Amino acid sequence: MVGREAIFKVHLEPIKKSDNLDIHKLAEQTSGFAGADIANVCNEAALIAARKNKEAVDMQDFQDAIDRIIGGLEKRNKIISPEEKEIIAYHEAGHAICGWYLEHAYPLLKVTVVPRGTAALGYAQYTPKEQYLYNTDQLMDQICMTLGGRASEDIFFGKISTGASNDLQQITKIAYSMVTVYGMNAKVGNISFYDPAQENYFTKPYSEETGKMIDEEVRKLIDNAYEITKKLLTDKKEDVEKLAKELLKKEVLFKSDVEALIGKRPFEEKKALDIKVEDLPDAINTPTSATNETESSI
Repeated sequence: MVGREAIFKVHLEPIKKSDNLDIHKLAEQTSGFAGADIANVCNEAALIAARKNKEAVDMQDFQDAIDRIIGGLEKRNKIISPEEKEIIAYHEAGHAICGWYLEHAYPLLKVTVVPRGTAALGYAQYTPKEQYLYNTDQLMDQICMTLGGRASEDIFFGKISTGASNDLQQITKIAYSMVTVYGMNAKVGNISFYDPAQENYFTKPYSEETGKMIDEEVRKLIDNAYEITKKLLTDKKEDVEKLAKELLKKEVLFKSDVEALIGKRPFEEKKALDIKVEDLPDAINTPTSATNETESSI
């Protein structure tokens, strides 16, 4: 995060900035962005501000630029019926409420029902934790949060739509990895069937019987996660409804809006290391070094 903040400072130098611009917040919201992505955000924000004839680039322009890079172009001309919009709102509210009440889920940043790109009819954006190791509880919470949209549709409409296809792809990948790669299943045991050298081969490194067992265990894991998710959303049905109705009104809700509607998240978010850009060694902190680093990443 500190590195991204330094890169933002380099790319913001030629841009006329608004006084309300919070560079630290921008660094927080762009987890996983490389130097080229950050340069793209700055250029995009400047273009958005110029189109609106603004005197300076403000925080809203940067929010719009990040949205465009993550989700694609805003498609305001996409015709969505009121019934579909309601399903999308409840779907996204389901994701958001699961993320709010699951301890190991990523903290919610914003949720929107504005269609973007070629496929996204809405999405919930989170602030990913910068970590490399995940335990079973953390992965299970991620699966439950991803299933939140489908479970919400099931609870409020009594049927499911095709909107969860991407969610199902993600959870299937996580669940199979837990069982076959990370040894996180008691029945299959401490075995990893992943071999990078065998990636392009068609043979499986386990028997047909083991293959059936893997499929059964993955199905059990996902079914269990879905039951947990449905129970959570049934218990928090009022909160989902509040959020969905507000989404239909405003189309975009930020973390502060969610807090105003349903109260603060019950789990304290762990803060990143308390380091400022100014505290970094001179070799890293100088604009020249940061520029060179950015150019090499591009």
